[in-house]
Amino acid sequence: ANLVAKSGKAVEVAGNIDTLLLDKTGTVTYGDRHATDFRPVGEATETRLRDAALLASLADPTPEGKSIVALARERGASAAAGVDDRFMPFSARTRLSGIDRPDGGRIRKGAPDAIRRFVTENGGIYPEETTRVVEEVARGGATPLVVAELLPADDSAADRGRVLGVVPLADIIKPGIKARFARLRAFGVRTVLITGDNALTAAAIAAEAGLDDYVAEATPEQKLELIRREQAEGRLVAMMGDGTNDAPALAQADLGLAMNSGTQAAKEAGNMVDLDSDPTKLLEVVEIGKQLLVTRGALTTFSLANDVAKYFAILPAVFVAGMPAMAALDLMQLHSPASAVLAAVIFNALVIPLLIPFALRGVRIRPSSADALLRRNLAIYGLGGLLLPFVAIKGIDLGLSLVM
Repeated sequence: ANLVAKSGKAVEVAGNIDTLLLDKTGTVTYGDRHATDFRPVGEATETRLRDAALLASLADPTPEGKSIVALARERGASAAAGVDDRFMPFSARTRLSGIDRPDGGRIRKGAPDAIRRFVTENGGIYPEETTRVVEEVARGGATPLVVAELLPADDSAADRGRVLGVVPLADIIKPGIKARFARLRAFGVRTVLITGDNALTAAAIAAEAGLDDYVAEATPEQKLELIRREQAEGRLVAMMGDGTNDAPALAQADLGLAMNSGTQAAKEAGNMVDLDSDPTKLLEVVEIGKQLLVTRGALTTFSLANDVAKYFAILPAVFVAGMPAMAALDLMQLHSPASAVLAAVIFNALVIPLLIPFALRGVRIRPSSADALLRRNLAIYGLGGLLLPFVAIKGIDLGLSLVM
């Protein structure tokens, strides 16, 4: 499956997971989000928004930041950072990044709620028009990135903090992912999207990808708390992620599957690494884990039923001579006590080697609940284990009666 498992237990746990938590960027989507437009709000112009977004992104190494710079340059922006400008990198806690100018002015880009805090804490107003544009972008499945500025302290404007507009960041969902999540659902696995995006974007992505639920505007601490809550309720949790901020959650989860394209911290924290960085690969992990568990259960069920049947087949024939009352249980009417025991020994000598390739190949499974798999095991391997010894031992005994 092109996976690296750090322990056999990790694969077995996959067969029993109840909840799968997925990071959005790089896991459900390609993670190559790119800016598609500049949508100014209020009195801001597209040119002002474009230039501010460019300055805030010049030192941003992420695909999103690079795409903003490329789009701004494509649309004629020529602004450049000065030697005294100080860049503020993105933080998962503040969910902001930007640039501080030497005159005291600041430009920030980030999540809508984080920008709202930045603007209001600096005496500005977060206009309702921004909320409307953010909702429009989010309903389309894109991530709204809001840009704001804080004017220098000596500026005569009444409100120093002001929102300039919204930059939509489009992302692409990995193909075929919806059908594979539906297959996971058939196995009884609940899939949950965890993202730092707002609720509208999260809902749109979750619906398009076919996920069961979503958690929006999630911080690393919230991811960790969600896993602990699920585990406290008796569920086994699998977490998929690729970023450093996913590492605590990957370490806490019963099964932590890190993307090979992710950070070293994520790969160290997880107990499995997907070399193809394909989130739908977990389906194969679940199927392998379930196949291990079902095969073990099938062999155990067959062996127990087999032993019970053998005793009922040969014991009456062995003891009927000394205990005539046992004749009522001697349904097989075997040739003699000696042939009965020898037939059972030959049957064991044949059936055990035949079970080895079966155990290595594994039981073929179909997407179904644990209860359905149990009923199927009991019907096929339990009933089969009961009937096979009677038929086989009787056949072997008939053969032995010809030579004994």
